[in-house]
Amino acid sequence: MIPASPRPPGKNAFLFVVVAVAINMLSFGLVMPIMPALLAELTDQPIEIAIKSNGWLAVVFAVANFLAMPLLGGLSDRFGRRPILLISIAMLGVDMVILGLAPTLGILFLGRALAGFFSGTVSVANAYVADVTAPEDRGRAFGMLGAAFGFGFILGPVFGGLLGEIHTRLPFFVAAGFAGLNFLYGYFVLPESLARENRRDFSLARTNPFGAIKHFAKLPRVAWFIITIGVFQIAHSVYPTTWNYHGASRYGWSEWEIGISLGAVGLGSALSQAVLSGWLIKRLGAMRAAMLGLGTHVLAMIGFAFAIHPWMAFAMIAVSAAGGVVMPAINTITANLTPMNAQGELQGAQSSIMAFTLIFSPVLMTQVFSAYTAPGAPVHFAGAAFLLAALIAALAMIPFVLGVRANRDAVAVVAPLAE
Repeated sequence: MIPASPRPPGKNAFLFVVVAVAINMLSFGLVMPIMPALLAELTDQPIEIAIKSNGWLAVVFAVANFLAMPLLGGLSDRFGRRPILLISIAMLGVDMVILGLAPTLGILFLGRALAGFFSGTVSVANAYVADVTAPEDRGRAFGMLGAAFGFGFILGPVFGGLLGEIHTRLPFFVAAGFAGLNFLYGYFVLPESLARENRRDFSLARTNPFGAIKHFAKLPRVAWFIITIGVFQIAHSVYPTTWNYHGASRYGWSEWEIGISLGAVGLGSALSQAVLSGWLIKRLGAMRAAMLGLGTHVLAMIGFAFAIHPWMAFAMIAVSAAGGVVMPAINTITANLTPMNAQGELQGAQSSIMAFTLIFSPVLMTQVFSAYTAPGAPVHFAGAAFLLAALIAALAMIPFVLGVRANRDAVAVVAPLAE
């Protein structure tokens, strides 16, 4: 295990975590544009057929992610955040090399399984932030992490497309290089954030995904909000699963136009979480900010569903960006309701819920999209998946309101409403 640094965390520590999350997303974003071509190469089939394998790759990643997140979170509560972060970053680099060299589809599946298992960067980074920030500053800090995620999503696909023009495998090795540099920076710069007195013994029963969820189910102050995260994630999956197909089918967008739209989504998300989230949480309180974000997300999904012209879709991107406050606000509430020695377990449980939804939500969204756009469909409606996402996002308000009402005194203390 990588030894923990004795130095106290400071500004450089938070900066590293933000950079780590950005590079993690940048690495994944780099390979997004060339995956269809790579799958066609490995399966020796047209992209329209080979892309079916992409759904199963997503399932393999999600299953591994679901099983691993509470384990990594629990290990970070026992051994500290630093070693788990560094191991996750190092394995990301190894995974990118495996994917870049993959001679067969089976090796590609192995690489995605490894990526899913060691994708602990975000969940452990959230726990790290909870360690080094005061409760009143966590909304802004979680917003900065979300902005880093969006920043990587903006640049990754753009550079990945350019590199893919040179060689299909090149983006993988560039992503591995970024991960390697990130690891070296963290190894020499990153201090440990979790004091030894705040660590707890490792419990396998509490760190398997179902054990972690069962544990937090006994804590109604937290459980309702974790359910909210899971339901919201199902709605949010409409972006990565159907956006490309929706743009191409409804608006006739080219790959470049789809890339521009994805960049706009990432830019809106980054600006929202870097600037808007912290301000809203400070101004309104985490509860009201989260509810505002959920409502805005519902309106944006309805707008996408009925956006018959491209300019309408771009207008809705601006509206949907305001919904980016949801996760920072809920993270603020759950982190402030959870003891310091269980922050890693909390983030692992939340990540497991999100990963679990990614096992079936891509199939749900893509099947709905196909059912209403395929030739001969009884009703042709390209926005069907977004309308479904709006309904699901509205349902996410139910457990959130129940959590607030059942624990109003506790939530009011840790996430006060604005006067």
